[in-house]
Amino acid sequence: MAARGAPRRIVVVSIPGAQTLDVVGPVEVFSAASRIAGGAPYDVELVAPGADPFVTSSGLRLLPDRPISRCRGRIDTLIVGGGAGVAQAEHDEELIGWLRSAARRSRRVASVCNGAFLMARAGLVDGRRITTHWASCEELAARYPEATVDSDPIFVRDNELWTSAGVTAGMDLALALVEDDLGREVSLEVARWLVLFVRRPGGQSQFSAQLQADLAERAPLRELQSWIAENVDSDLRVEALAERACMSPRNFARAFRREVGSTPGAYVESVRVEAARHALERGEEAIDQIARRCGFGTPETMRRAFHRRLGVGPAEYRDRFRPALEPAA
Repeated sequence: MAARGAPRRIVVVSIPGAQTLDVVGPVEVFSAASRIAGGAPYDVELVAPGADPFVTSSGLRLLPDRPISRCRGRIDTLIVGGGAGVAQAEHDEELIGWLRSAARRSRRVASVCNGAFLMARAGLVDGRRITTHWASCEELAARYPEATVDSDPIFVRDNELWTSAGVTAGMDLALALVEDDLGREVSLEVARWLVLFVRRPGGQSQFSAQLQADLAERAPLRELQSWIAENVDSDLRVEALAERACMSPRNFARAFRREVGSTPGAYVESVRVEAARHALERGEEAIDQIARRCGFGTPETMRRAFHRRLGVGPAEYRDRFRPALEPAA
């Protein structure tokens, strides 16, 4: 697919102590999109508070194309990266003032990870729905109550404002921006060439079921958690699980919730959704077959669980997560 018109100017803002992937991840996505789409649809530049090379949190030295003081003119997409240096950068009045000014001359503005704090400090998120890295959501919501912080999604779009969760989620955000500009075909092809395999939609949770839940303290409950994941098509009602754990249903439910952080029913549903997700990503097995094999029984039951957990139905999930097709021979 050939790109038309002048290149879109992408300005990526970084800071000393940046998370490396917050910066280079989106840059790689836009660079790959330019190669795949043809016609140089993007002109990407890295800017920073100063002109000298700076060190990221992983020790990599980055050289900005120019300092923010020399970054003028219209911007198509302004992307603000995050990292360990954000806490100090929030006190950089020149940077915050520049972000405020640059946002006014940008078609759209985005942040990766805790770069959302810099945007919030510049007053760019008031009245908006936003997200950030899960570990920073509570602090962001407390410090900037004018915004609505959603701690679950990979990324959030609120009109021309885009925000993403941490680190690799910035690449998902960039892929969504590419899709918005150049179409789904190019976005999927970029994901394939970067070996991302699937392009996660914004509504996808930041966590898998196993990461969301705590590991139980008691060995029998820990073993039960592993058994559930390996036997999603079994009878996983509270009574059956309690019997397997050699506990009364009432004591089992109380202990499970205390140690795992969710009810047995909610945990089972999350594990089944995760098993179904992987099945949908792998191939063309019919949805009703996946529903039975993953313990949902009916496609409608699975559909309701997907909407509760992921914000999308199984069919839409498969459509959006399916890897790009191999090129025709």
